[in-house]
Amino acid sequence: MKSTHLSLIAGTVALAAITGFASLNVPEGPAAEETATASALPVERSSLVCPAPSTSDLAETSYTSFTPPGQETGKGQGGGQGAKDTAELKPALPVLDDEAETDPKKVKKAEEAAKKAQAKADKPVLAVKEPGKPVLADANGSDAPALVGTATGTLAPGWAAQQTTTVTAGGARGLLGVSCTAPDTDFWFPGASTARSRQDYLHLTNPDSGAAVADIQLFGAKGAVTSEVGDGITVPARSSVALLLSTLTDESVNDLTAHVTTRSGRVGAVLLTADDGSGTDWLTAAADPSGTLVMPGIPADATSVQLVAFAPGESDADVKVQLMGKNTTFAPAGNDTLHIKSGMTATVDLKDITRGEPGSLRLTPVEKNRATPIVAALQVVRGTGAKQEYAYIPATGPVDARASVTDNRAKGSTLSLAAPGATAKVKVTTSAGSGGGEAAAETYTVKAGTTMAVTPKPPAGFKGTYALTVETVSGGPVHASRALVLPEDGVQMFTVQTLPDDGGTVVVPSARQDLSVLDD
Repeated sequence: MKSTHLSLIAGTVALAAITGFASLNVPEGPAAEETATASALPVERSSLVCPAPSTSDLAETSYTSFTPPGQETGKGQGGGQGAKDTAELKPALPVLDDEAETDPKKVKKAEEAAKKAQAKADKPVLAVKEPGKPVLADANGSDAPALVGTATGTLAPGWAAQQTTTVTAGGARGLLGVSCTAPDTDFWFPGASTARSRQDYLHLTNPDSGAAVADIQLFGAKGAVTSEVGDGITVPARSSVALLLSTLTDESVNDLTAHVTTRSGRVGAVLLTADDGSGTDWLTAAADPSGTLVMPGIPADATSVQLVAFAPGESDADVKVQLMGKNTTFAPAGNDTLHIKSGMTATVDLKDITRGEPGSLRLTPVEKNRATPIVAALQVVRGTGAKQEYAYIPATGPVDARASVTDNRAKGSTLSLAAPGATAKVKVTTSAGSGGGEAAAETYTVKAGTTMAVTPKPPAGFKGTYALTVETVSGGPVHASRALVLPEDGVQMFTVQTLPDDGGTVVVPSARQDLSVLDD
């Protein structure tokens, strides 16, 4: 026993010598407890996928990509010691005809096509070279592919990308904008449709080296919509598939909620909607089910706003419907509450709710102690008749630390900031342009219960496109979106992108010494 005690004492002295410096530098009090619990570190790897832009030969697409400065991980950490940091979006591989695997006449042709596709997939469409400077690329026509990409090291934290497509003619002419999304396993799309007037395509993009398998469920006003072909959909490795929702069911339903989950693997999922004669745009996934939701950035000149909501749990939901306007929060007359039955999609026409002022919609439980999780989105229309165009605003999470949106032009960008709880102070940075210019920053105070619409000032010496980065400085949570307007032949074509937190940091446990393990 004596020798054992001596060994333990010697070991303790050695450990104290090794860890002494760290011990002397550990803060005391609450700060020490927080440090010992967890710390936020910049991520070292990010993934994004972008859907195939359009099937129209008239489509003109711009791709933009950007990493904000300020959260560098250290050179080479993303890809190993000494590795070059990268942020590249490359073409996805095409999904080949099944017969090519069995038909001898098609085998050689398929092999040649696969080689050409692989050669294209090895060349990035656009690549960020340094934080703080956006990059730009263009593609025309219907052949532009889906994109998959990865950012590593100093270019990973906050990496963002967008594709913006203009279709100037045809029944579904309009402006289509979508922020490229991180792959995941669960997505909600309130606002989908299988009506005859609509063409809704669900795009599933798999960035990984193994196949993914997805299931699709549809829910209308009467509950689940019958579908025998929405289960077990295979998305090949590094490929993308587009599914027309109306082919999944015989039922024609105007307002649906689509739910996408994966059995294996992960995908990026986004819904392309087109309404004959009314316009077209992308519907991105809504925020995860929650008792309180915010949809920021309804344009001041909206002529029609439709709310689509769904209660995925076993309980009905009763929510307050409130508009956070320019100066205050108020309930729309006749639509101050909404009852959403379990497993069913509910809709309400809010008409021109903003009445000439920008606003954001907030949903909260009627009874605070009965917060039933829901998902929701808005379809927003600008203009009337043949001059109308629509876009979507899904419920989105708060900015939290930081969020960025790319593809801002010299004119046409409006940033909406909504503070549903306490007053908040927000820093907005305009990056350098893709073709030159200098970054600049401004700070705004958003009063509690209001929405502030900001028209960003392009950076000095600006050329090309620029990115906007929003950071919460102090106060309550802030929800944000950016509207991009590109008028064409008298139509105010527009698209809206929400700005949830960019996930540029990850919370990890902090290690601390514990010599109690040496006790006898």
